[in-house]
Amino acid sequence: MTTRNYHWRIAGFYFFYFAFVGMFSPYWSLYLQSLHFDAIDIAILMSLQPVMRMVAPGLWGWLADHTGKRREVVVAAASLSALFYLGVFFTESFWGLFVVLLMMSFFWSASMPLVEATTMSWLGKNSAHYGRLRSWGSIGFIVAVVGLGYAFDYIAIYWLLWAGLVCEVGILIFAREIPRTEVLAHHTDYQPIRQIVMQPKVLALFGACFLMAVAHGPYYTFFSIYLVEHGYAKSAVGGLWALGVICEIGVFFLMPSLVRRFGFVRILLISFGAAVLRFLLIGWMVDEVVLLLCAQVLHAFSFGSFHAASVGLVHEYFQGRHQSRGQALFGSVTYGAGGVLGGLASGPIWQHWGASLLYTGSALMAFAGLILLLWKARRMAEKSDAVA
Repeated sequence: MTTRNYHWRIAGFYFFYFAFVGMFSPYWSLYLQSLHFDAIDIAILMSLQPVMRMVAPGLWGWLADHTGKRREVVVAAASLSALFYLGVFFTESFWGLFVVLLMMSFFWSASMPLVEATTMSWLGKNSAHYGRLRSWGSIGFIVAVVGLGYAFDYIAIYWLLWAGLVCEVGILIFAREIPRTEVLAHHTDYQPIRQIVMQPKVLALFGACFLMAVAHGPYYTFFSIYLVEHGYAKSAVGGLWALGVICEIGVFFLMPSLVRRFGFVRILLISFGAAVLRFLLIGWMVDEVVLLLCAQVLHAFSFGSFHAASVGLVHEYFQGRHQSRGQALFGSVTYGAGGVLGGLASGPIWQHWGASLLYTGSALMAFAGLILLLWKARRMAEKSDAVA
């Protein structure tokens, strides 16, 4: 099979996986609101996905590294995720949805760290080009978020469930087509993974990225509701989500040249600074359309360059047979644990203190991550700058 064929097969997986995110993150809270759940119930149900991203990837990463069969593990996880997703059509109760989303998310969250490791292994020395493949996930997100945003101005939010099913089927189809990659031997293979994790530069990276995920928790949980309550149409909500992701795609395509010029660590520092400004604008300038547009443009840095640079550093720090577990552990600690804390804390803060203070808290979390990175930046940059 040709390199070109593999490119589009990996791209197809990213497309449908993040189309699911584009369906879920902006609109699932609106669906739950239509079922008359309160803010705390919504925060709990929306946090199940990051909870599973904290728990599941480590187990699946160990299984993939232990068996050497990443693709087979991805296919099994995608199959079971689609199966459990069907449960959303049969229950509207809190506990029914709790169980369905818990099980679906356990298997759904398994795939991405393994596909990230597969992509980086397949790219080899061209790992700086990761962003261009990952950009197809952003395109899938845009298609879902814009298309559904306009659709829900005319159709009931219940149709969201069918959009999710289409995404699950697409994930399963392309999971079967991703390449098998060989795990190359490395001198760290016989070190326990804990020895790699406990390096100060790795702890600093994981800690800072954890704080960035905490900062984004309120964004993914309440941003759509926040906009609707301030008078924005659902199509405008979709457009604002899409704007951020369009800018993210631009950064993904620029990453090879950015990495050569600045290195991963400097890119991360810029990303965290941009996140501080972005969340302050969201929290205090939601009624100023121009400034809100600027905040969404900053998504290019607060997520786009942040994600590409952090995945690149994880790939450098975890080599050989530790690659799958390294990416899985990164996802568990950051998008998992950080997403859980940010999502769960956002409910009570939203309900008792309001959105402005909630997003100010997000800015403070990003600022704390920036300080942590600055503390260990020189140590973290030693290898990555040399490679770049």
